[in-house]
Amino acid sequence: MSEAKIKEAKWYEKISEGRVECNLCPHNCKLNEEQTGVCGARENLNGKLITKIYGQASAMAIDPIEKKPLFHFYPDTDILSIGTVGCNLSCKFCQNHHIAHDHQAKTNFLTPEQIVAAAKKHDVIGVAYTYSEPIIWFEYLLETAKLVKEAGMKNVLVTNGVINSKPFNELLPYIDGFNIDLKAFTEKFYRNICQGYLEPVKKTIRLANKEALVEVTTLLIPGLNDSKEEIEDLVRWLAEIEPNIPLHFSRYFPKYELEIEITPIETLLKAKELAEEKLNFVYLGNVQDSKYRNTYCYQCGELLIERDWSKVKLNLDEDLCPECGVKINIWN
Repeated sequence: MSEAKIKEAKWYEKISEGRVECNLCPHNCKLNEEQTGVCGARENLNGKLITKIYGQASAMAIDPIEKKPLFHFYPDTDILSIGTVGCNLSCKFCQNHHIAHDHQAKTNFLTPEQIVAAAKKHDVIGVAYTYSEPIIWFEYLLETAKLVKEAGMKNVLVTNGVINSKPFNELLPYIDGFNIDLKAFTEKFYRNICQGYLEPVKKTIRLANKEALVEVTTLLIPGLNDSKEEIEDLVRWLAEIEPNIPLHFSRYFPKYELEIEITPIETLLKAKELAEEKLNFVYLGNVQDSKYRNTYCYQCGELLIERDWSKVKLNLDEDLCPECGVKINIWN
């Protein structure tokens, strides 16, 4: 890791002599001096909570917005993606464990101003905070997002949604698009597989949907979160918030500490069928057939956005279906 810039963290309180409580996320870590929170990014230093990762970028790249995945947010555009190290969950199937849990990973210090300059240089729509968990980068994320917004560009957050409501409400006005990772729909899964909590994620999705474009991703893992009952519960809950929220079911492959078999295609297809009874836009990820990434009009079936591996073709009249005229939940 490059030389860290010591910066006092936001959202904490001193609870006794030399002891602090971090209130950024639902872990609410109570830390003695020189103790670090579960995220590995926030530490009690001499009775103050500091962020150890301010400006520490582990990765930066220009990506298609569809890669986030965001299918309804300025389709067929590029975005500058940045990430740090660390996470406030410990998912046994972590897809980015080499940066989420390796705090010795190589990083480069970048100021918020440098991020904005890079986005302008590459003529992208804005900045996506992704790769590891951006919530634990809160101070840097907030400062950068404000500058990006002032520059007339967009901010995208790819997140697990495990954050307390008050800090989330401080951040929310600056975020335009979200992909929120809903790991499962039971507290048992979150507790045993991710060392986290479901209810705060549900609250984050509700709050975000009031102010921004929200898409949800669920990785289906055989025997853990792919039962018909759980999928129906998830879909019913999401449809009650907004049936136009795009839902991405993603195929699991063995990763990190989990060696369960690959998700059968049949499981994904059945989940899609169940979801489409209540939701208007359901996609499949980590599958070969690109047709499951296409957007179709939920009213007449017209192909609106074709997403091949190398290109995106748009067939929209702004945010309307050109065939039947129904309004589509697309930001463009």
